[in-house]
Amino acid sequence: MSILKIEGVTKTYANHTALDNVSFEIPQGCIFGLLGPNGAGKTSLIRIITQITGADSGKIYFQGERLKPDHIKDIGYLPEERGLYKKMKVGEQLLYLTQLKGLSKAEATARIKIWVDRFEIREWLDKHIEDLSKGMQQKVQFIATVLHEPKLIILDEPFSGFDPINANLIKDEILALRDKGATIIFSTHRMESVEELCDNIALINRAQKVLDGPVGEIKDAYKTNTFQIIGSGQLLITSPDFEVLEQHDNHGVFRTHVRLLGNASPNDLLRYLIQRVEVHSFVELVPSINDIFIRKVTETHHV
Repeated sequence: MSILKIEGVTKTYANHTALDNVSFEIPQGCIFGLLGPNGAGKTSLIRIITQITGADSGKIYFQGERLKPDHIKDIGYLPEERGLYKKMKVGEQLLYLTQLKGLSKAEATARIKIWVDRFEIREWLDKHIEDLSKGMQQKVQFIATVLHEPKLIILDEPFSGFDPINANLIKDEILALRDKGATIIFSTHRMESVEELCDNIALINRAQKVLDGPVGEIKDAYKTNTFQIIGSGQLLITSPDFEVLEQHDNHGVFRTHVRLLGNASPNDLLRYLIQRVEVHSFVELVPSINDIFIRKVTETHHV
């Protein structure tokens, strides 16, 4: 089941088309990577989902219903441009923002205590936002985003400004939120984070969706039947079933990339190799999400 269904969404600003007939679905309970280069239309789509702006045409469904103002209570949004009130104390800020989402003061207070203990920041509650470092402020805003336990959480560059330790802390919390049933839309330029966290992705470029689906299926679709082999001996491949893309030899140790041709299988290649050389490593070269991202963006730029 999908928590969010986007149908033919178009948005223009003056003479600029930000989104052009964009459609895709976001499955319930997944981490969904919303990807694209700067200016592709990601932020415009997020603003429509969060009802900051409206689409010129198209429809968005939230859990099967047309998106409406009442759904905001079920959505948490961490914008790339953080928006805390710098003169307020941390505790006051969290209490205010959580009550805006419909929680009682007692329930909000109880949840704040749980989260500040989890992040080990209880001593920050009486500090003003402006007295905190950027990383500390982002921790506070992350907590504010998820305190009301939204069904859909939108995180725009959530790791920006974090050191590796705190980035891992946020990653663990994102995974825990998904495991508890939340759906997370994750917008970032950090492809290694997409590879590590995302179950599904959509790639937007030049206002259009150019790719979407489960990460595993997308990577499988872009495989080229190419293998990296490391071994020892003198390797000379002459079979018409295999194409050598590159090979490096160093004192009897070789590293080569070989593509299968026709109906040749990995086992065929492995059998061919072990009759001739000693194989130390045999690994399929599966493209990374970053490789696929660059390829698709480059293709659409040349259209």
